[in-house]
Amino acid sequence: MRSPRAVPTGAGGAGGAGGAGGAGGAGPDGRPAGGTPRAALAELLAGNRRFVSGQPIHGHDVTAAAASASGDQQPYAVVLGCIDSRVPLEAIFDQTFGSICVIRTGGHVLDRAVLGSIEYVVDELGVPLVMVLGHERCGAVASALDAVRGGRRPAGSLAHLVDQIAPAVHEVGVDDPGAHPMAIRRHVLRTVAALRADDLLAAPVAAGRVNVVGALYDLSTAQVTLLNPTRSRPVDHGRG
Repeated sequence: MRSPRAVPTGAGGAGGAGGAGGAGGAGPDGRPAGGTPRAALAELLAGNRRFVSGQPIHGHDVTAAAASASGDQQPYAVVLGCIDSRVPLEAIFDQTFGSICVIRTGGHVLDRAVLGSIEYVVDELGVPLVMVLGHERCGAVASALDAVRGGRRPAGSLAHLVDQIAPAVHEVGVDDPGAHPMAIRRHVLRTVAALRADDLLAAPVAAGRVNVVGALYDLSTAQVTLLNPTRSRPVDHGRG
């Protein structure tokens, strides 16, 4: 099975995800001007390029923390990522305090609490961009792959994570030698599809006020790469 085509984060990269890309322009606090999904995505990717090139502009010290607390929070994006300790989201996007909302679960699994949190950020805080960020060599996806291959669910609550990721594994096929990276990509796209179809997110997404994109983080290069959406059944996030 062919894996989804990746879009580099260079000059044309941002345009590969729902038309969001290009230089949106950032204010003095590093937040994008304009408040659009396109500008938000452009700033996230620009921040990653700064991080990769070793030229970050945001420090994470007590002065920056105090400055962010002086008024109401005004994040411009929410990033749903994995709990992997090698992927610190504010750092890899070179973002300061208050710029992005971060949600992390094993394998960026989307459950009702996570979904409600994203709905809150979009509806109450007016955030125009949701990014689902997977990463190479994801251990949660590897666990799901092992469980499907062995026909045994793990014990405890880990079984819930595996159950949410397993459909992506089934879509790519466990016998494919590239099953692990392909399942990682497929799981990102399934999560994106679920968010776009959500009752409270579908309307602003359709109107262009909000964009939901999928991306992958390369552990070796620290580069974030957008994924082009393809047809994929959304993951069941367990809404009652």
